Amino acid sequence: MVVPQVPSMNASGDSAPEPIAGAAGTSPPFRFYDNRQKYLAFVTSCNEKSAIARRAAHEVTLLRPTPPAVRMFDAGMGDGTVIGRVMRSTHRQFPTVPMFVVAKEISLEDVRLGLEKLPDRFFEHPATVFVVTNLNYAEAPRLMPRDAQLAAALNWQEVPLTGTTAHEYAQQIEELSAALASGWQTRPSLRTGNPIIVRPSVLIMYREDHKFLLDGVIPKPGQIFEHYDLVLASQPWRARMGADFKVQKVLAPLARSLASGGRLLAIQSWGRDPGLEIIRELWPQEHPFQVDRHELLAALRRELGRDAREFNLTALPDDKAVFRYEMHTLPSEISDRIGTSTLFAAWNAAIYVNQIEDERLDAVVTNGAYLEATQRVLQRHGGLWFNDEAFVVSRRRDRQTGQMACNAG
Repeated sequence: MVVPQVPSMNASGDSAPEPIAGAAGTSPPFRFYDNRQKYLAFVTSCNEKSAIARRAAHEVTLLRPTPPAVRMFDAGMGDGTVIGRVMRSTHRQFPTVPMFVVAKEISLEDVRLGLEKLPDRFFEHPATVFVVTNLNYAEAPRLMPRDAQLAAALNWQEVPLTGTTAHEYAQQIEELSAALASGWQTRPSLRTGNPIIVRPSVLIMYREDHKFLLDGVIPKPGQIFEHYDLVLASQPWRARMGADFKVQKVLAPLARSLASGGRLLAIQSWGRDPGLEIIRELWPQEHPFQVDRHELLAALRRELGRDAREFNLTALPDDKAVFRYEMHTLPSEISDRIGTSTLFAAWNAAIYVNQIEDERLDAVVTNGAYLEATQRVLQRHGGLWFNDEAFVVSRRRDRQTGQMACNAG
């Protein structure tokens, strides 16, 4: 019997035939990042997002946007904390310049959480156009699938927000629940477990009272739009994937979407921290972060080929590239006997950052070794912290664009 095929688009960016769920008679593989409990526990107990937002705010000060807007792309909105803070930084830097923001996210729950951050942004910076899409990394910056069949099925929604208060904007965003549930449906791949979107979607929001001013900023159906001043790619891949995969599926498409003078800030886990020490107390040979920024940039240079001359691809030294974030604890919590809730939070953060799959956890959780290992490391360091590394890919500025930026400033 021939297995039915349907057009699919998965999280890593492939448009390919995919067996219909259930046709193979097997369950889809488990995906680590589908565990919402671990994710939410991590982001609420650790300050990684605020640390990333501070690093991104530095990049904002280096932008030289050209009319009609400062354009930003978030290659993974998550719960919206980072892009919300970056939008605040951008408003401080460019208080009167229209702001165009595109956020990629395939998780319905994250889209809902992210949109909750927007009412205050629309109130403080009225000339804002915010777009959220579930397209893959190669297509999200241009807001258009490359596959003709998927492009024809594109769910394009435009939402002009009425009123003048954040409260009114919040009410209208909450009313989008049904539209989001329809546009952000996914199903798991039977081959990989990766979520596959049912329908490609683009949702555009702006203030109705600024529509005339933003006419040249609001994207139109069928219009291919790229060229961003700032692209933020924070933890956009599984750590254990190879450099070529990360470059071909994520980094190269994002780098090509940069405008003249645009900057791509990429951030990934670096290890060499107490979090990894907890893991190696139980799995001494564990080495989750095998591809560092130097290898990624070298692979990106190869992938770009002759176009690499248009970009700056130099990695910063460790003292400038590596930054740390911490798990929130009170000084009194780290003592001879650490509370169980603190140990659970620290363990969850360690296995989340180091991406330990559930099937590997059963043995150490059953015998209680994980709590003992976590307590030893926390007492050794007086707390728990992690290292991230950052690198920047910037497109060289051409003379004409540079002159336009000077005139606009």
